[in-house]
Parts: sequence; structure tokens; C-alpha cells
Amino acid sequence: MDDKMKQGKTYSIFGAGAAGLYTAWRLLEGKPVGGKASKLPAAGDVLELYDWGRYNFSQAHPGSRSPGARICTWFYKDDPDNSYLELGGMRYSYWDSKKRDTSSYTAPGHRLVTTVVEKLGLDRYAIPFNVTENQLFYLRSRNFYLNGISSHDPAPYAVNNFGAAATPDQGFAIIERLAVPSRAQTREWWCNFYDNGTITARLPESSVFQQGDRLRDIGYWNLLYDQLGCEGYDYAADGNGYSSNVINTHAGVSISVNDEFTPGAVYRTLSIGYSGMFTALFERVVELAKAKGVELRYHPDTRLHSILWKGDKAVFTYATRDNPNIAAGERVADYAWLAIPRAAIDLVAQATRFQAHADAADVLNADKVSLYLEAAIMQPSYKVGMFFDEPWWAPDASSPPTYPAQITGYVSTPQVVAALAKQGFPANALEAMARPEVDYQPFSSLDALVRTIEGITETALTIAQRKQLGEAARRDTIGPSVTNSPIRMVVYFGNNARNQNQPKVYGILASYDDEDNADFWHELELEPNQDRKVPPSQDTQPLEGPRRVPPRMVKMLRKMLAELHFGPNSDFSQVPPPLEARYMDWSLPPFNAGYHEWAPHYDVGDVQRKIRKPSQLVHGVDAQIFIVGEAYSNDQAWVEGAYCTAESVLNDFFDVEPIIDNRHYPFICPA
Repeated sequence: MDDKMKQGKTYSIFGAGAAGLYTAWRLLEGKPVGGKASKLPAAGDVLELYDWGRYNFSQAHPGSRSPGARICTWFYKDDPDNSYLELGGMRYSYWDSKKRDTSSYTAPGHRLVTTVVEKLGLDRYAIPFNVTENQLFYLRSRNFYLNGISSHDPAPYAVNNFGAAATPDQGFAIIERLAVPSRAQTREWWCNFYDNGTITARLPESSVFQQGDRLRDIGYWNLLYDQLGCEGYDYAADGNGYSSNVINTHAGVSISVNDEFTPGAVYRTLSIGYSGMFTALFERVVELAKAKGVELRYHPDTRLHSILWKGDKAVFTYATRDNPNIAAGERVADYAWLAIPRAAIDLVAQATRFQAHADAADVLNADKVSLYLEAAIMQPSYKVGMFFDEPWWAPDASSPPTYPAQITGYVSTPQVVAALAKQGFPANALEAMARPEVDYQPFSSLDALVRTIEGITETALTIAQRKQLGEAARRDTIGPSVTNSPIRMVVYFGNNARNQNQPKVYGILASYDDEDNADFWHELELEPNQDRKVPPSQDTQPLEGPRRVPPRMVKMLRKMLAELHFGPNSDFSQVPPPLEARYMDWSLPPFNAGYHEWAPHYDVGDVQRKIRKPSQLVHGVDAQIFIVGEAYSNDQAWVEGAYCTAESVLNDFFDVEPIIDNRHYPFICPA
């Protein structure tokens, strides 16, 4: 039936990543606020889900790669029973809902991701994804460990005030102390800080920036260099692993985000791969649509080409993946969501930018909308995964490297407790392992875990029981190791296969890098004597899925891994050839970025509130066109950001009850 003849409403979502799938799920699962008429899809309505790619959601909906847009789980030999790596987003910060918020404290954690995991029944797959407490560094041709940095053995940087005798993250702490009080802060406090925070410390006249300067008007790179000096900046930049964390982003926001890999941070992921959350979301959308009598139309390999608001409808053109630059047809919708990143939005806007539209509103090209869209800085990133038949990087490898990754770890989880219970482990010890001071808490040694359990039970474990515990609770940390070479960070996934009764295969992210480092690898993507046939502006490799790493790139990676683990000038042959290697170049379209961060000189809160429904920025226009995703969120670079912007749109414009109590957890910055 032609779209214009349908009686029901049409809800069109462009993008089947985190924000798009979450929106579809909540449109079908959400409840209207008491007493208000429902604006949600009902029987006879149409819910459309468009995506430029084709994700492997199910047997009924197969695809070329794992789902999740910038989440991409890759299994060895593409077999879900084998070990896997995350070549996109990897984890979430677990929220313990039993911890109470106060007026001066917001309990940590990603609340919406944790809630989705639980509502979809995926919490049984939730496993620790902890960072090491003793990172390996290879900086300026010197190998050393975090715990070895001291005044007697400083890092190889001439930092002012003996800064090289401290850890690299201390540079970020120095900047934070310029403006942030030592007391606990709430999520709402930070929102106010982004827009109104100033330097409160008195600084010498030699400083470019002075007390009272507003942080939103300062680039973070500028502030770091001004306060830390050249060597201090380089140490913080090289040692934190992310080049994207030290560019000229909004200084107020950057102060709050530079603690991701601080030792002691606790994260979780899914043992089925992080993409498994989006497979489950899609399946739930299919089930709910059928149960509610809503017609679900899934359009893979189809991108939004242009969109205007005409009368009371979104009028849009679409294009096929085979011919993405030419419109293939036109359709209309009552409500439209652009659940796509900044680069993809700009591509849509280009289609109508240079035309007059007397009878329609070109919302995306309105001056204020264009201004606000550019508030998000695009940050290219690159990930290369490798699988090996042995964990040659580990301290207990058959022939350990000179500088092994200090990743050994032990964690008690419900799965560990259940496994030990079947082996007849002492009941009092099992009860102790389920207590908050043990459950999901990382321990860097078996002795530390045993001491904690024995301290609770006041009963010593036998030698046999210690062995049982060690075998069941062993879960190595993910590192990462950090270097200033173009691989930047190495993340150790190890043998995480669901089927442990097959030959063991061990995986690592051999390179987790961003910004200009992505260009280093981009030029190694082609084979020798091979000219480029597809312009990078049209190479949609991220939609196709992980691409095979050419031999020269493999050799370069082995060379840099050898220096990291065996010392300067080590031969590449000291690192064994991988069983399989693939990469994801997130600098390519349609994402053109692995993540985003706020630019200086913007009122972040106002952008968050207005860009969700961009017609708020256009006089006399009320277009039911919405923008959701991590790019314009309070949690950029995280799935949480995508979920929060999507939830806020449904709460504020569709009168949907919040999925959780958000009194102390605003999904976006409040007015």
C-alpha cells in the first residue's frame, strides 16, 4: 500500500545501532505517563527501521557483521563458539541499584545499559572487564611498569616539579584541582560545571589562563600545555593511551572524563560478546511489534538520503547501499529519528543544502542547527584484532617475554560460586564469595582473594580448596598496555570462548588507537603494487565488518608489539604470526569517527536539549524530527550516551514514563 494511503501513523528510525534499537524497543515497551494520551505506536501503526548496513541479527535477518554500529564483536573464524574480540565499544560501567543517591552524591555506573542488560535477561552473561593495577608502558623507547615509577626511577620525561616520578594520570589530576572541589559531585553538578565552571585556583601571571576564566571557553590541549608544560603534556598524552583525550576539546567536559583507565576502575561486558545486547534488543523489538499489532518494517542496506518537514509530515528520500549517493525513492513519516552520528547527519543535510524549499522546512540546514551540529568533535579511531594459539604476552606463558603484561587477576562471580558449589566447596566460603566485598571485586593475586575469604569465614582453606578456587576464579584483566608508538594501546582478551572443550585460541587488540594514529594504519591497508580503487570517502568498510589485515600491516604490528614486550629494537619475529587478524577503520564512512567529544565555546546543556529536536532552533517550525545518539550526549563514546539521549526524547516529547527513577540521574543536562 502507498504510504500516503495508510490510516495509521508511521514511526521511522534511521540507524539500527544503539540509539535506534533502543528507541524502537522503548516505543513498543514504554508506558505513557499516567493520565496522558499515548503517543506510542498502536495496532495498525508502522514502525520502520532503516540501516545503511546489514547486521547479523538472526537467521531470519542475516548480515555481514555483528550488530551495534560502533560496537562490533568479532569471533575467531566467525564462529560464535570461539574466542572473540571487541573491535568497537567493549564494555559498560556497572550500576549497583542498591547504592543510594544523595543530594551531594550520584552512585556510579551506566544506569540505562545496566537496566537494559537486566531487562533483556542478559545479566547472566555479565562478566568483569577489569583493568590492571600495574600497566606496562613503552614510552620513548623505554619499557617500565606503573608500580615501578618513582623518584628513583622516573618516567623518561623532563616534567616540571618532579612530575615524571608520578603516574601519567597525575597531569589530569593537576588540571582537575584548578576548578573542581574535593567533595563528591552529582551528575547534575557536572552539568552545571560544563556550562558555568571556572578556574578557581590563583595562578601565576605567567599562566595564559587565570582565575575566573570560564572552562567552556578553553581548549583542553591549550590548558594542559599551559599548566603542565611541553614535557608534562607529552607525558600525560603518551601515558594515558588516548590521543583523543588531549586535543582541544571543551576543557570543562574533558576534566570529568579522563579517568577511564585509572587503576581500580570496574567495568563489565557480556560473555556472548557486547554485540549480543543489540541482537537481543532487535529480537525483542520483533516480538513486541508482533504482540502489539504494529507492522515492523526493517530496511537494511538503505540509508537516509534527505529529509524535510512539509505540512505535518517528515518527507524523506532514501538510497540503497549499492548506490548511496542517488535517491531511490521518497516516503513520509509522522515521526522520524536520526539515530546516526554527526558525519552521517551532515551527509543527509548536504542533499538539500543548496536548494530552496518554499513549501517545506529544511531543519538540518538551519543556521542554528548547523552551528549546534558542529558542537561534537569527530574523533577517528582504529582497532586491529589478532588471535594466537598461545598467550605469548602473559607472565605465565610457556616462554614469557621480557616485559609481560601484568594482567593476572581473580574475580568471584555468581557463575564462579555456582561452579564451586558443584565441586563441594565449603558453604561458608561460598557465602563469603557472594558478599559485596568479594562479589565482582578484582583481586590481583589468589593470595589476596583467599585472605579476604578467610577473613570473613575465619576458616582456613585447604591446599586443595585453594587450587579449586584459583582455577574457578581466574579471570585476567584486560590490561591495557600503553605505548607512544602508533599501536597506542594493547588490550588482552585471552581465551574467552564459550566452548572451552576445543583447542584454545587467545585474542588481543594489537592496536587500539585514535586521531592521527589512524592515518598510520590507513596507509597499510592496501597490498604492495596495489593502487586505490575506491576513494576513502566512499569506502564503507565499517558497514561490511572486520577486514583482513594485509601481511605488511601484520609485520608492522608484530614489530611494535615486540618492542612493547621484548624491548627497544626487538625483532618482529619474537612475536609469533597470528592465526587470524582483522581491523576496523572507524575513520571511514558512514561513522567517520570512533567517538565524539564536545567542542569549546558551546553551552553543552543547551545543545543537548535543543539538538534532540532540532526544529526548536528554527523559528515557527515544529518538526517531529529527532536526533539521538552518543554524539550529543552526556556520556560521549559510551552506549550509555546513546540510550540516554533516546530515553530523554521519549520522556520529554512522547510523555513516556522514564525507564528508571531519574531524579538524581538526568539523562541529559537539565535547563
